[in-house]
Amino acid sequence: MLVWEEEVRTLSKTATLGAAPSLQRDELQVPPSPSAPRATPAAAAATSPVHHRVVAADKRIINGKTDVNQLVPFKYKWAWEKYLATCSNHWMPQEINMSRDIATWKDPNGLSDDERRIIKRNLGFFVTADSLAANNIVLGTYRHITAPECRQFLLRQAFEEAIHTHAYQYIVESLGLDESEIFNAYNEVKSIRDKDEFLIPFINAIMDPNFVTGTPEADQKLLKSLIVFACLMEGLFFYVGFTQILSLGRQNKMTGAAEQYQYILRDESMHCNFGIDLINTIKLENPQLWTPSFKAEIKSLFEHAVELEYRYAEDTMPRGVLGLNASMFKGYLRYIANRRATQIGLEALYPNEENPFPWMSEMIDLKKERNFFETRVIEYQTGGALSWD
Repeated sequence: MLVWEEEVRTLSKTATLGAAPSLQRDELQVPPSPSAPRATPAAAAATSPVHHRVVAADKRIINGKTDVNQLVPFKYKWAWEKYLATCSNHWMPQEINMSRDIATWKDPNGLSDDERRIIKRNLGFFVTADSLAANNIVLGTYRHITAPECRQFLLRQAFEEAIHTHAYQYIVESLGLDESEIFNAYNEVKSIRDKDEFLIPFINAIMDPNFVTGTPEADQKLLKSLIVFACLMEGLFFYVGFTQILSLGRQNKMTGAAEQYQYILRDESMHCNFGIDLINTIKLENPQLWTPSFKAEIKSLFEHAVELEYRYAEDTMPRGVLGLNASMFKGYLRYIANRRATQIGLEALYPNEENPFPWMSEMIDLKKERNFFETRVIEYQTGGALSWD
């Protein structure tokens, strides 16, 4: 078999999986075989495929027919602007000094047993959660999104998930924790395993090589996966852990770890906002997907996720610590669930819930010249002012 024929077969197979439009033989501009008659210019013009330039109005988030390799002209400028914002907020874990954390962890009186439990439980969940997130993007979501601007953000998001996994590993290594205990927590700690088992079916559904969009059922399956990923995984399941570690930092404990969590919270907030914009644009372009039965199913998933995260709060905080207790998180999780639901066009699930941790909103929404913990200048970035939006 000729090399170019094998390439055509490979490219065509990839295209059926949603990676790119299939290419015709003469689009590859491969020279004809020596035995084939050479076509005249007129004949070649008559048989060559018609190429149409991409028109922005023709782009679609899913099931698009335009060239996914052609970034411009832009249609979804919000996706490109979010991509630029995430690039400006670049950071790396090894930039953060962990010496105070190490001294605190090694000091028998530096932390209580409950505080140590919080740290290890959080690392046990997060070291695998961001790997799941990266797999979901690279092996699932990216394949089915046909807007190049959105794909550009997803590539950056996948890199940031890798940075987050790196950060948790850096904390584990710095503190000299038992790596086998931390990295196996998702198998051994029920409250962590239950959250992962809730997520994995929705990730696996769109990672299946045989899954393709284009029917109402398949498109709803993808939309459901995007909602679970953006609103429940990144937008809800991370928030007990964020609150706990940032509370330690507010008390001047484990400030290096808390600083990294602050950066991760900023990143995840941007991921969540991008995901919500993606979901809402798919709804606008495909209103037939947003049926009453589908909305009822999403509402049920929200309620289940709130319950799972509350159980995680109970497991990580069997007693009061840091001025917090598990029951405080019940209202907080309901408040967040209401916010996520209304952001995608659902009614609030738990009316009249208020935010018991207003300082968490400040951590996300405010621009600061210096880090909250005063350990280093926060504006380690490649350009522009720090953005938390």
